Amino acid sequence: MGNEVNRRGFLGTASSVVAAGAVLHGTRTSAAVAESGKGKIRILGICCSPRQGMTTATSLQTCLKAAASVAPDKVETELIELAGMKINGLVAAGIPLEPGERDDFPPLVPKLSDPRAAGIIIGTPVYFGNMTSLCKAFLERCIVFRKNHFALANKVAGVLAVGGTRNGGQELTIKSVQTALMAQDMILVGDGAPTAHVGATLWSGIEGGITADEFGMRTAENLGRRVTRVAMLMQGGAQGRRPDIG
Repeated sequence: MGNEVNRRGFLGTASSVVAAGAVLHGTRTSAAVAESGKGKIRILGICCSPRQGMTTATSLQTCLKAAASVAPDKVETELIELAGMKINGLVAAGIPLEPGERDDFPPLVPKLSDPRAAGIIIGTPVYFGNMTSLCKAFLERCIVFRKNHFALANKVAGVLAVGGTRNGGQELTIKSVQTALMAQDMILVGDGAPTAHVGATLWSGIEGGITADEFGMRTAENLGRRVTRVAMLMQGGAQGRRPDIG
């Protein structure tokens, strides 16, 4: 038992050291990009649906469009779809990949840790009242940021959930994702006024499709604006720098 614990500890440390290099490299290179980008911030949308281009992606696109509208000359957005990616959550527990097994998480590290990425919005469908397995694996792999100087700390985070019914577990799913983000010392916000609840809640089963869910679309727009406005406030504090990590 003791040998197994030591093995897992060693593997966990080894994997975090490798990823730490990616975090630090991403920080250095993105700092130079930020200098040339004339102070623009980035809002990332992470789509955790295993189906590419479907309702969760559509909802996040609405969210990001609203985010960019807050200050088009100061805000850039990017949608990252995890569909088709191989992200093994077991690596977070110190269990190594099989020889030759593909791992698509490392390329995401510099995008997420980039200082310009001031806001991150996680979007997931609701499966059996909670997030997708892909979303869970992604969040577990984000342990590398916690182990290495809390690289996601003080970034603003919002969560969007899409359910098959109006009350299909969206809020429970949002809170579950938020719990993981709190462990990263991120700043969590919900959808802003006038809806102002825990996050964006959308209904994919409505007649006419996801875009016919007027209330849900408003929550997505409000979330995008809220994340962006708070991110800009954070960037504006301490003379435009992110506050120091305590």
